[in-house]
Amino acid sequence: MENLGVKMRMGLPAKIFATLLKISPSPIQNKLWKWWYQKLSKSHDKKDFRFMNYGYIDSNPPSLESFDEPYRLFIQLYEMNIRNIILHNKEVLEVGSGRGGGASWIARSMNPSSLIGVDFSAEAVLLCNKWYNKQENLNFIEGNAEELPFPDSSFDIIYNVESSHCYGNMSKFIHEAFRVLRSGGNFCWTDFRDDKTMELTNQLFLDSGFKIVSKREVTKEVLDALDSINDAKKERIEELVPKTIRRSFETFAGIEGTPVYESFKNQKLKYFCYQMTK
Repeated sequence: MENLGVKMRMGLPAKIFATLLKISPSPIQNKLWKWWYQKLSKSHDKKDFRFMNYGYIDSNPPSLESFDEPYRLFIQLYEMNIRNIILHNKEVLEVGSGRGGGASWIARSMNPSSLIGVDFSAEAVLLCNKWYNKQENLNFIEGNAEELPFPDSSFDIIYNVESSHCYGNMSKFIHEAFRVLRSGGNFCWTDFRDDKTMELTNQLFLDSGFKIVSKREVTKEVLDALDSINDAKKERIEELVPKTIRRSFETFAGIEGTPVYESFKNQKLKYFCYQMTK
């Protein structure tokens, strides 16, 4: 990690991981990310952590059931990403479904005919299929975002939330999303990038054949969420995450004082949301 002008809290596993990512080619990066998320899933299999995103706050919050309220800010990032998209009776794919909280909420709230969450962590997929097995329109499978295990034109809607920064080859992922999306379908994407990388990513969307319907920066809204839940998130990490990876978990959770948080504060990283059609 570059020097951001503050003393960063970063656990040793996270430091080693970040260093390896910098020097590794794309295929090795994918394997590193898979190893990391497998490690997180094995080390922390409690359903309390249903979400791994940074959260989102704006002036248009969705109505939630009481049992979803503890996860409101995380759900709001998902809702923002698919806002104004009709999912009712649609076949939907989430690429990078993680611990499944977002897919579970969308499947319950938006009533797609089916929602498949694909993730490259077999451990995460195993947990999700155990936790959410009573939702008939929801299923999780293991798969690589850069080689999606579906035929052409399989889905009406594809969404991707705070996951693609882990992909070794963004171009392959975007072309795969285009391939498995039906004509006229929607692709909803949200994640963080520096300005230069976002320019390249924007061009990749266009080069693949997607039409960009809307795009906006939402860094402030994500930072507001991080600030709002910082203390509670830190307490939960201390309570539920083993000491050996606690500091590293804080790093990847965006706790105040960690590299990603400070990069958002000084605008070296920005958070974006795109809605596209095929």
